[in-house]
Amino acid sequence: MSSQQATEAAPVTPVPTAAFVASNLLVCSMLWGSSLLLIKLSGNQNPFVLAAMRGLIGGTTLAVWFAIQGKSVLPKRHEWGIWATLGTLNGWLPNVLLAYALTRLPTAPAGMIQASSPLIVAVLSHLLFADERLSPQRFLGVVIGFIGMAILIGPAALPDSGIDPVGALIMVAVAFSYATANVYVRTVRHADPGRMALGQQVCSGLGAMVLALTLAGPSAFALVVPNLVPLIALGALATALPMLLFMHLISRTGPTRASTVGYLTPVWTTIMAVLFLNESIGLRELTGGAVVMVGVALVSLSGRLRSMR
Repeated sequence: MSSQQATEAAPVTPVPTAAFVASNLLVCSMLWGSSLLLIKLSGNQNPFVLAAMRGLIGGTTLAVWFAIQGKSVLPKRHEWGIWATLGTLNGWLPNVLLAYALTRLPTAPAGMIQASSPLIVAVLSHLLFADERLSPQRFLGVVIGFIGMAILIGPAALPDSGIDPVGALIMVAVAFSYATANVYVRTVRHADPGRMALGQQVCSGLGAMVLALTLAGPSAFALVVPNLVPLIALGALATALPMLLFMHLISRTGPTRASTVGYLTPVWTTIMAVLFLNESIGLRELTGGAVVMVGVALVSLSGRLRSMR
């Protein structure tokens, strides 16, 4: 077959339109942004129980999707370590911490603190990878982002501030865990992103389930059935579905454009907190959140410009 014939025979992937990209970004960020709201609506669940249900429901949803496509859902030998690592760093550990932090913090500021994860990724990548050194612009973005973090959580050190310092620090740990997982993914070679997402959810759910049964006992699951609807929405709609949409978006637009979903997620979280949880957002939260997002934008924009050179 000639090169011309091969070119003609190859399937042509349609170029995504601006409407396609915008709609997918909006839906994906809205679904991910709803996760904190759904955690609040899931009742006073034990954090380990909530993490277990979120992971198992999310993993089951992805497994059904794979089965419909005729793909195997069983891990291959080389995938066990990857699945277990992601199931911890990007699964049960931040899910447990997030569920506990939301018992001490309002939803909106918690989401804003979590949005700092790309800043931590930039710092870790600078320390670990020679080709990810911080340029002056990215360094400025990191500094600005952490100033925003100081605005958000700094007053917690003051007496009678009304800000729970433990909850704020736990949300920082959540952002750090997600950042560590993102850095780890870079070290993984020749792994299918869809299978990593599946394994992450399965191992997250199983790990949290073992911990819930060990530390809290079966009685801790008593509140699951009365709150099953928000739990299913959390696992399927706010975890598995946006993961599938995000992977599809990456395949059509590439990771650079798809990563802009991170800018929109805390916006949706804040809007939902105000509308459905009657939370009030003060000037400090708005200012701190905006400064964090400016820092994240500078870090990401600099990386994109460099990758285009």
